[in-house]
Amino acid sequence: MSFSEIKSVVCFGEILWDNLPGLKRPGGAPMNVAYHLHKLGLQSHLISSIGNDKPGKDLLDFLNRIGVEAELVQIDDKHETSQVLASINDDNEVSYEIVAPVAWDYIKWDDGMAELIARSDAFVFGSLASRNDVSRSTLHSMLDRAHYTVFDVNLRAPHYSPEFVSHLLKRANLVKLNTAELGLIAEWNDINYPLELDCIEAIFSKFGMDEILITKGAHGATYYNKNLTYEYPAYSISVADTIGSGDSFLAAFLAMKLSGEPLDITLDYAVAMGAFITTKSGACPEYSKFDFDRFIWKRKWCA
Repeated sequence: MSFSEIKSVVCFGEILWDNLPGLKRPGGAPMNVAYHLHKLGLQSHLISSIGNDKPGKDLLDFLNRIGVEAELVQIDDKHETSQVLASINDDNEVSYEIVAPVAWDYIKWDDGMAELIARSDAFVFGSLASRNDVSRSTLHSMLDRAHYTVFDVNLRAPHYSPEFVSHLLKRANLVKLNTAELGLIAEWNDINYPLELDCIEAIFSKFGMDEILITKGAHGATYYNKNLTYEYPAYSISVADTIGSGDSFLAAFLAMKLSGEPLDITLDYAVAMGAFITTKSGACPEYSKFDFDRFIWKRKWCA
């Protein structure tokens, strides 16, 4: 693949420190997606903000070390770098206590963002970084300039409102969410169909996105567009933790989709990546593409 063929993706939103029992790791869904995109050979850019403090410097050092483009990660002299308290229950599910306000609540518009987004193949954003008016306004300006918009819903109570999530759904080409988030969106919009397909069709009709991806943990994932439904089963694995598995799933899906791969191969790759990361500790474990390809090969041919 020549450099001119390398796909470029911009990820907007939070970067932070996940403080888990006994350890501390870089995190934030947009940063996680950017990390895995880079690992899979794409050019990934992060737009965010950190504080002018040691945790912020350490995050910037991390981005530089892993190869994620950070030229538009702003340094905020007034607000601290984000720190999140994360806990894992007996079912390996993660809960978060997210402090506010922090630096990524105040991501300011920069003219360089317009050029970067205009030349990129996809723009990934979530709901969390929209909780503050400053970052929300910046996101609006970005969405006006993006060619292919990817809404990673990623609801974190109490940092969202039904009204603004609905607004973001209308601005997305592709929406990625989990089953709990699907249930909430259906409830907010008085969509009460017992079958998932009927619910999805009502959401397509109301919001007008082109594609929906639903992650289902041990039950795999389902892809929908307005003409097609495709279900893909999960890989059987031993779970270390589920932190960042959905982010890695989305990164792998985008990597294959932007390369023009068929849907079945794309979904297989995405589900495999989510499983692969779930076997490891943390959202951004060290690995190579060879490690991931070997994981897929072993489960297909050595099961």
